Amino acid sequence: THEIKAKAVETKPETVPGEKFGLLLDLGVITVPDDFVHSTHLATFSKNNRKKFYYYNDDITDKNFNKATVQLAPGRKLRVKAYQQTVSDNTTSEERMAFLKTKNNIFTGAVGASLVFEQKRDLLPKGKWYCSFDEKEALWKDSDGLHRVPSVYADSDGDFYFFGLGDFENDWDTDYVLLCFHNEEL
Repeated sequence: THEIKAKAVETKPETVPGEKFGLLLDLGVITVPDDFVHSTHLATFSKNNRKKFYYYNDDITDKNFNKATVQLAPGRKLRVKAYQQTVSDNTTSEERMAFLKTKNNIFTGAVGASLVFEQKRDLLPKGKWYCSFDEKEALWKDSDGLHRVPSVYADSDGDFYFFGLGDFENDWDTDYVLLCFHNEEL
């Protein structure tokens, strides 16, 4: 288990003229645990963390999210940054994906969101949804044909109410923050 003692300081996102997203927070490095197994991680995560959420979407399973673009291995280190939308208009998933690609994001899907929850949840600014995108083809498609994007909601009171699924096909507003994963250079 990873105990978090640091406290994040919420800042106004750094903006770059013409960009729709700015850095909200550098969460530092997460390390994939030594006992990590990609094919069973979400079941293990659910067993260990489900009761910490008010709502946990039952469709967040290893079966549904086993096609992550990047399948992580024990010991891998990733730097995680959170980017917030800086424009008031909604953005599309395609815009969000294009932005993440400019940052050389490593697409980890539901596994990435679960690792951020386990290792960095106390650092997440509250009142936001933290989305872990993946390539559309790697996302689970529900019975309505929607590709689902995993996200964790950090409530303003500090609780984590939801581990849920957004819709890739819908637009996103400023409450939905992008989790961006990078290889940690040693």
